[in-house]
Amino acid sequence: MKQSLTIFLAGAAFAMALTQAHAETLVLDLPQSIERAMDTDPRITEKEKLVDAARALLSEAQGADGWIFGVNSFIGMAPKLRGGFFETTGGSGEQGVGIPDDAFAFNGISPWYFVDFSLIKPLHTFGKVENYKQAATGNIQIKKGDVALRRGETALEVTRAYNGYLAARDTRFLLEDTLKKFQASAELVEGWLGRGEGTSKQSDLYALRTGIALLQRYIAEASGFEKIAMAGLRLLTGVNPEDTLNLADKRLSPVALPEGGLKELQSKAMMQRPEVHQLTAGLKARRALVRAKKSEANPNLYTGVVGVVSYSPLREDVSGVSAYDPFNSAGATPVLGLKWDWSSGRQPAQVAQAQAELEATLAVKSFAQQGIPFQVAEQYHTVHSHHEMVQKLYDGSRNGRRWMISSYADFEAGIEEADKVIGAFLGYVQAHSDYLKTVNDYNLHVTRLKVITGEVQ
Repeated sequence: MKQSLTIFLAGAAFAMALTQAHAETLVLDLPQSIERAMDTDPRITEKEKLVDAARALLSEAQGADGWIFGVNSFIGMAPKLRGGFFETTGGSGEQGVGIPDDAFAFNGISPWYFVDFSLIKPLHTFGKVENYKQAATGNIQIKKGDVALRRGETALEVTRAYNGYLAARDTRFLLEDTLKKFQASAELVEGWLGRGEGTSKQSDLYALRTGIALLQRYIAEASGFEKIAMAGLRLLTGVNPEDTLNLADKRLSPVALPEGGLKELQSKAMMQRPEVHQLTAGLKARRALVRAKKSEANPNLYTGVVGVVSYSPLREDVSGVSAYDPFNSAGATPVLGLKWDWSSGRQPAQVAQAQAELEATLAVKSFAQQGIPFQVAEQYHTVHSHHEMVQKLYDGSRNGRRWMISSYADFEAGIEEADKVIGAFLGYVQAHSDYLKTVNDYNLHVTRLKVITGEVQ
């Protein structure tokens, strides 16, 4: 028993060491995190596979005017013949010409082998293949736009998780630092009250203990946000469960203000946005689809070879050269023909549906020409207002910290009242927390502006 336990512990230790040997520590900054997410996000892969499907649809349209080989074969049963159609036998046994009364009477069955084949090459489809090709080509561009849109959304999600983690962590650091000062202040007041020194009151001690409890509550909340953001970032960047992920940024900092004026960014958006390319390709595809549906009423001009082989081995050959026996025949011939496939009820309805979809796309384009510049303007002003807010709150946070430190120093010296110190603590926490939240929002708005202008896709 002791030996078995030793072997088990040794195996467990070896397995643990092996696992630790394979574990990695990754250090990523925000651009690296976004790039890694672009490469691993299965939702982007899904959109890319839909592009492959659209390319296959184009290949299908391109192959519609290629050679078409059709074969229909079966094995069946055929009735036997009693003599030929023009060969009779009288009661005396002499043969004559004519059709006997029992010529078509059932006289057993024969296996019947049948093959019907055709080799057809469309020569001209009167617009069908050409227009379906154009529609399929436009569909590829639309699907590529979906990939770009999904990549932009992934970039926003990574930015939100990355900066959200930094904001939550910095907030926790802030609260923990303030908590230490609250606890130190409470110990001072408690000591003064015990010795009967100073001007502090019992209510000051209660106020400090209340602040300690509130800070512990907000620390727990910030820690929860921190863990959630890290879990989300690990998911988005595809980090293995056994690996450790560390962020290259040690603290949350505002990114640089994007260059370019509003008009410039609006113009860039109208040229770079995936939706703009999708609308352009979509209109071409819709127009081609309308033409294709209309051309369904046209015939197809084709050439090729058609033939048939029909064989029934137990059925007697027809003796007359002018007789045709469908159970024993063979032939093939080159052909040149016209073929119509037109449904008087369905085809006009398909044209109407394609026309309605074209008009809907035109309406979307009309709105996009006005809506995209507004989106850019809205995000542009949001970014610039948050940039100004960050600068003001940074100054406020620095002054709040100076206020807190000086008040606490005076409180330790016994020349400042407890309520003044508590007010300074809370003022600093409020100012710096707002600063961190605003920086987080500002960074996210900057990324969103890049997405809206088509810079990130």
